[in-house]
Amino acid sequence: MNTDGITADLFVPAPLDPMELEDINSPSVSFWQEAFHRLFKNKGAVISLVLLVLLIILALIGPLMNEHTYRSQNLVHSNLPAKVPGLGWLGFDGTDIKGVDVYEKRNIEANYWFGTDEFGRDLWTRVWKGTQISLFIALVAAALDLVIGVVYGGISSFYGGRVDNVMQRIIEVLMGIPNLIIIILFILILEPGITSIILAMVITGWVGMARVVRGQILQLKSQEFVLASQTLGASNSRLIWRHLLPNVMGPIIVTIMFTIPTAIFFEAFLSFIGLGLQAPQASLGVLIEDGYKSMRYFAYKLVFPALVISTIMICFNLLADGLRDALDPKMRK
Repeated sequence: MNTDGITADLFVPAPLDPMELEDINSPSVSFWQEAFHRLFKNKGAVISLVLLVLLIILALIGPLMNEHTYRSQNLVHSNLPAKVPGLGWLGFDGTDIKGVDVYEKRNIEANYWFGTDEFGRDLWTRVWKGTQISLFIALVAAALDLVIGVVYGGISSFYGGRVDNVMQRIIEVLMGIPNLIIIILFILILEPGITSIILAMVITGWVGMARVVRGQILQLKSQEFVLASQTLGASNSRLIWRHLLPNVMGPIIVTIMFTIPTAIFFEAFLSFIGLGLQAPQASLGVLIEDGYKSMRYFAYKLVFPALVISTIMICFNLLADGLRDALDPKMRK
């Protein structure tokens, strides 16, 4: 190609419009804004979040939606199937396994939306009261696991050396003992109840959180921004609260979201084998245990609490998966 006629004066810079420059640049977003954006693009996580909010609202207001309490008995109304006016086509028509309208047969005018148990207690009220208690136990246990695990794991990893060795040997001893055996022995020592179940779960429940926090902080301690802060004379408390903890919040949140359904399952399991709450108190485990005894003839007693606890556990796990993907720095574009 002949380039003899090409001179420098033929090249003129293109005019730069500041407005066009603003259109080209993408808006600045923080890590948390981008994480929430990715979370709400996950349909499974969004649906799970909506269902969880709905279940929590029902757990709070459900027991107040009729005149029955979770422990009031009426033997005349015992073993009534579910009946909701206008929803007979869904099976809420008050008929038993033989197709007989039990309400009409007993001349009962009241409607029980989830039916009644063998003592005539309203299952609608008991199911949502049980959901309330199960969620309360799980949330308190998860909160205590969070506090103990973050403090223990943070101290172990931040100071390191001999302190870390001693604290990790304690964790290894606790990890070597089966968790279920510790919980059962602890509940046998104390009276079965909400407090004893929470304390039993917390004994070893914080270990997983402590190991997650320790691993994350050990990784962050060698980062340049932490070394620069130490060089500038930052105190230990400033390093922990301004640099280390904010950067491990993602794994902590994900771990908590997996801890809550595990605690709900343990409470239900303990109540099912008779070591949890005792009647007339209601929890999802107690209701499932009651429904299991009579599932052959009154399947609705088992279906409703089993459906609620299954929905809660599935939703928490799907939401935790969505949070794990949303808070993963490798997913950032």
